[in-house]
Amino acid sequence: MLEFILNAEFEVSPKTLFQAWLSPKSHSKMTGGKANINSKQGSKFSAWDGYIKDKNLIIEPYSRILQSWRTSEFEADEEDSQIEILLLEIELGTRLTLIHKNLGPNGEKHKAGWEDHYFEPMKCYFNSSK
Repeated sequence: MLEFILNAEFEVSPKTLFQAWLSPKSHSKMTGGKANINSKQGSKFSAWDGYIKDKNLIIEPYSRILQSWRTSEFEADEEDSQIEILLLEIELGTRLTLIHKNLGPNGEKHKAGWEDHYFEPMKCYFNSSK
């Protein structure tokens, strides 16, 4: 199974980024796709207008989010993948480390998806919020 790690830095606190990720309103504004998400461990979520769906596995306020994760493109017999989001406070804000694992053979394409559909819009969202 495929796994990759991505890092991005944002000029906001880990608390602000954590709360935005797990807020339906902020997540939707931040990415440009409708999200139905919350901060409850064990709850189901969807993002990107239903393209992404699954469940919050572990929620550690302001530092870690572990989610099972799949897109509408996954085959029915494909296992869920997992994303782990680690938030580390740095001098200018937060370093987000995203670990995406248990991906099938076409999973490499999600690297660009995270950069293009999450990290870049998130930077614009947080910069416009200042």
